[in-house]
Amino acid sequence: MYNETNLDKIEVNAEPPIEEPARQYYFMAKCREWVREFERINGRRPSFFTQTFGCQMNARDSEKLSGILETVGYQNTESEQADFVIYNTCTVRDNANQRVYGRLGVLNRYKKSNPQMKVALCGCMMQEPTIIEKLKKSYPFIDLIFGTHNIYKFAELLYTSFETEGMLIDIWEDTDKIVEDLPVERKYPFKSGINIMFGCNNFCSYCIVPYVRGRERSREPREIIREIERLVADGVVEVMLLGQNVNSYGKNLDEPITFAQLLQEVEKIEGLQRIRFMTSHPKDLSDDLIAVMKQSKKICRHLHLPLQSGSTRILQQMNRRYTREQYIELADRIRREIPDIAITTDIIVGFPGETPEDLEETIDMVRRVKYDNAFTFIYSKRTGTPAAAMENQVPKEQVKEGFDRLLKVVQDTAREQIAKYQGQVMEALIEEAMEEKHSAEEKHSMEERHSMEERHSMEERHSPENNVTMVTGRLSNNTIVHLPGDASLIGKIVPVSLDECHGFYYIGHICR
Repeated sequence: MYNETNLDKIEVNAEPPIEEPARQYYFMAKCREWVREFERINGRRPSFFTQTFGCQMNARDSEKLSGILETVGYQNTESEQADFVIYNTCTVRDNANQRVYGRLGVLNRYKKSNPQMKVALCGCMMQEPTIIEKLKKSYPFIDLIFGTHNIYKFAELLYTSFETEGMLIDIWEDTDKIVEDLPVERKYPFKSGINIMFGCNNFCSYCIVPYVRGRERSREPREIIREIERLVADGVVEVMLLGQNVNSYGKNLDEPITFAQLLQEVEKIEGLQRIRFMTSHPKDLSDDLIAVMKQSKKICRHLHLPLQSGSTRILQQMNRRYTREQYIELADRIRREIPDIAITTDIIVGFPGETPEDLEETIDMVRRVKYDNAFTFIYSKRTGTPAAAMENQVPKEQVKEGFDRLLKVVQDTAREQIAKYQGQVMEALIEEAMEEKHSAEEKHSMEERHSMEERHSMEERHSPENNVTMVTGRLSNNTIVHLPGDASLIGKIVPVSLDECHGFYYIGHICR
């Protein structure tokens, strides 16, 4: 619908529609009137800045926010000194919350010098009542606060904030609604995330996601297919299907469908070249899904399979609903059926009651499964989760020591796995030119991907004074490769020779 709706044809003086998303297009038209008046008075269009904290689903939500703002006439900027600043927040770990608070202090100074500036917060962090109380008390300059369940109402909330003095708060505890077909401003023209479901029913004892994202709700398969077809027509060659647990997709639909069956339908879309998905819960990854991945020509050879702990005792405390042995059997089966697959994972260190022996089992699991990469986290107590009330919280010194030991094994194992590809020719989707500027979030990601020494060596060898321009590509198995090339390659899938392995990435060249 967003490709067909003409805002100029909407009667803004009429009563707003009740149906969605027509109601939101009505308020986009109203917002555009406000933007035009701003431009008349100030001689320029208002600017906006968005920053995303958290997961790929948050990133997709931010694309929707940006799409709506651009549709109504705002101009995107990379500066936080914009006329409208919106933070899309995460609350999975406390450090994400602290980063938001730190940025709010900066925004307060900016707003004092620009009184017409507006500040908005949305996302998972906003679903916590204690957070809202803190924001009301300590950050009264915020203009708009909304959560995860009503993000589709952004245009309506934006217009209401124009007409409202003080802080506007609109938080829903839950919802059964799914509203798509709204404007989206994609970060990349050649790849896109696709929400196939929302919420989570797993209730892992450490995780706040089911409380802030709500219960599982799946989109109708025909809507997903239609959205991907439109994206492919617009130049997208790779999609990532997004859900808190994609293996649960389709169970709550009137006509149930499995995730494996959905993948088969997506693969039929002409022009689509790559399919990724995230995240798969080990407890219900089916043989059918493994079979579909094995036979597929489009599904990428990468599976993110969160472990969290290698100890069955801790897994039970986490309410993960599988044992160490069951996970090993599953990983072995996947590698047996799909030998060229890369398996990545998430691991938590310092869960309440974790002993050095439990950690040893996790380290042994890393060596056993041979992960191509692992995202390791220190346990973060989240108020309202069962784990937060557990006794035997692990001392910080013990957690830090265990985390460092685990991280070294993860890095060593990943290097060994990635080094196996040296000398091979594999296809890479070229995603960016290396000389492009990166946001703070992207720089942080790059620093995690490459050690300081490795990045310094690469930058020295391929610096502008050496007259070599480089681009960055991503293999089907999610490995990064840097190679000589220019921006004309971005968005293309090309055969690349993997010449030099540098730990977590390759230097290569295009095979003509």
